[in-house]
Amino acid sequence: MKRKEVEVLEDILGSNIRAAAELKRRLLDRGVLAVNLMSSPGAGKTTLLERLAERLSPRYRLAVIEGDIETERDAERIRAKGIPAWQIQTGGACHLEAKMIGRLFPQLPAELDFLFIENVGNLVCPAGYDLGESLRCLLLSTPEGDDKPKKYPKAFRTAQCLILSKTDLLGLLPFDPEQAKKEALEVNPHLEIFLVSPLTGAGLEDFIAYLLRQRQKLTGRHA
Repeated sequence: MKRKEVEVLEDILGSNIRAAAELKRRLLDRGVLAVNLMSSPGAGKTTLLERLAERLSPRYRLAVIEGDIETERDAERIRAKGIPAWQIQTGGACHLEAKMIGRLFPQLPAELDFLFIENVGNLVCPAGYDLGESLRCLLLSTPEGDDKPKKYPKAFRTAQCLILSKTDLLGLLPFDPEQAKKEALEVNPHLEIFLVSPLTGAGLEDFIAYLLRQRQKLTGRHA
């Protein structure tokens, strides 16, 4: 890579770090737990958000930001659950950036408990961009195979939690959840791991309990 290209990349990453830090400060000041959901395409992120909307609302106030290259389809699905949602169309970029989230910040409800950010489906690019989140959760679905943690280590290394998704397909596909857990923990021994079927909701309560604990810690530290 030429020196000029290195300088441009460093400037982009540095700009994102600064924007993410400011965004995180503003979210924490309002007591909002921001959750960055990352995965390959089709791992079940939107379906997971639909199930969370059904379980958490109206007791908790939720908002969702959807990232995709094109279409508003995911945001429309979330709005159909009665949850405010915004779609960011990247027009080809394989990840969201903090400044994209920052532009939407003035539109977020004044009273909010959780902000879920569904990143563009990709296990590579999103891992390098902080979005001001307090929590980064990675989904790995059974159709993808159990060998992904060591193939895409940065995504797993930068996450705080891992959701082994589409568990309703276990036994139908050659996916070993114990092997996936083992490899993920070798990459990142601090990962919290959950087995969830976004389609059926199986295993969701454990993940929700985790989200609520994380929000309680956040609001306790920033009371």
